[in-house]
Amino acid sequence: MASQDWFDKDFYKVLGVDKTASDAELKKTYRKLARQYHPDSNPGDAAAESRFKEISEAYSVLSDKEQRAEYDQVRAMGSGARFTAGGPGAQGGFEDVFGGVFGQQGGGGQRVRFGQGGGGAGGFEDILGGMFGGGGFGQNSGGFRGFGGPTKGRDVTASTTLDFTTAIAGDTVKLSQGNGRPVNVRIPAGVADGQKIRLRGRGEPSPDGGEAGDLVVSVAVRKHPVFERDGQHLRVDVPVTFIEAALGATIQVPTLGGEPVKLKVAPGTPSGRVLRVKGRGVTTKSGTGDLLATVQVAVPSHLSDKQREAVEALRAALPDEDPREDLLAKARS
Repeated sequence: MASQDWFDKDFYKVLGVDKTASDAELKKTYRKLARQYHPDSNPGDAAAESRFKEISEAYSVLSDKEQRAEYDQVRAMGSGARFTAGGPGAQGGFEDVFGGVFGQQGGGGQRVRFGQGGGGAGGFEDILGGMFGGGGFGQNSGGFRGFGGPTKGRDVTASTTLDFTTAIAGDTVKLSQGNGRPVNVRIPAGVADGQKIRLRGRGEPSPDGGEAGDLVVSVAVRKHPVFERDGQHLRVDVPVTFIEAALGATIQVPTLGGEPVKLKVAPGTPSGRVLRVKGRGVTTKSGTGDLLATVQVAVPSHLSDKQREAVEALRAALPDEDPREDLLAKARS
C-alpha cells in the first residue's frame, strides 16, 4: 500500500472502533461487518463488495500488532499532511513532513528526494522500513496489504446413514463432530445416496477472525424392500395374475408413506408394462416425480389336477402362436 493511503485512510473509522480498541474488540467488530458486507451475502452489489474490501484492508493492518504500531506512528507523524511534488519553494510537501527527521528545513536548502521504490534500494519503503524496524512498507508475509483479508476456517466432514423414507421426506438428525460435540443437521427432502450437504459456517473457526469453515456431511441411504429411486421417480414391481393380465383388472399399488392407490390393468397387459401414478414420486427443489409401477405377471408354481386340465383346455382353445418368432427373426438379421 502506498504511504499516502495510510495518511488518507482512517482504519479505526472504517471499522467504527476507538484507537484504544482491544484485539478482541477488533475481531468482534470485523466479524460482524464481514458477515454484513460479504459478497456472498450481497451478490451483484458493488457497493457492498467495496465496503467489504475496505473492512478487510483495515482489519488486516490493525489486527497485526507490528503493522498497527507502524500505522499509528505514520498517522501521528503526518496527521493532516499530503504528499506533493515538492518543487522548489513549495510548502507542506512530502519533504516538510519528514524534514525534521533528517535535519532539513521545509521550503529551503537541499532537499531529500524519494523515488518510487519498486523493489530497488533507496526507495521510500527502504527508508520507512529502517525507521520502524520493518521490511518493505507496502507488503507483508500475507500478501499485498488490504487484499485477501483473514483466512477462512477449515471445513469439517461428517457422515450419516438414513432410512430410505427419511431421505425422501427429509428430517433433522444429530451428528457428532470431531471434537465430540453434537450438532443438529437439517437433511433436505429428496436427498440422494452419496450426496454431500454443505452447511456454511458450521466448521472450524478462523484463526485470525475470518469466516468459519463449513460442515460437509456425506449421506448414505439404505435400500427399501419395495421401492427403488430413479432420479425424481420411484419404481415398484407389481405382480398380477395371468387372469388379471389377460382379462384386465383394477389393482391396488402401494405408495411410499401413504395409502395404496388403485390402477387399471388393461386386458392383454404383458409383463414389463409400466403404469404411472402422477405426483407420487420424490419431491426436490426442481419438482416432484411420479410413481412408476412395473407389471410382473405371476405364474402359478403349483397346479392341482383339475387346474391343470383347465389350463390344457385353454391352450387347446387358443390359436397356435409363437411369441418368440419376431425375436428370433431379428436376431438372425
